Amino acid sequence: MLAYAGQGLAGEEGGQSSGQVRDYLNRAAQALSGLAEAYAEAVRQENLQPAERYNAFLAVLENDARDSLAAIQLVLAQPTVSSQLIDNLNASIHLRALLTDLFLVDEILQPQRMQAKPVTTE
Repeated sequence: MLAYAGQGLAGEEGGQSSGQVRDYLNRAAQALSGLAEAYAEAVRQENLQPAERYNAFLAVLENDARDSLAAIQLVLAQPTVSSQLIDNLNASIHLRALLTDLFLVDEILQPQRMQAKPVTTE
């Protein structure tokens, strides 16, 4: 999407690229619809403690995912998706907050996964 945003296309002239961007946006919207539930399930599976801290962050993640989804759906509702529109979506504080949330979750869950892996000796 960053490459598309940098092309300066009006939308109609984007042709195949515009279609690919719509596909990416549709896939992102679909993923966002289940993001908070996936986080909650990971917290349960890993039995992360103290649970109230993880549950409090769940509310943050839900809000940021909902706000990002609204922005993505607004872009998808447009008849043409210009490079400028995608550039503005990329700059959206809502998407930036969500990405930061995801980086945070990944950094927290990654050590949990590493500890859970069985050590094999050959």
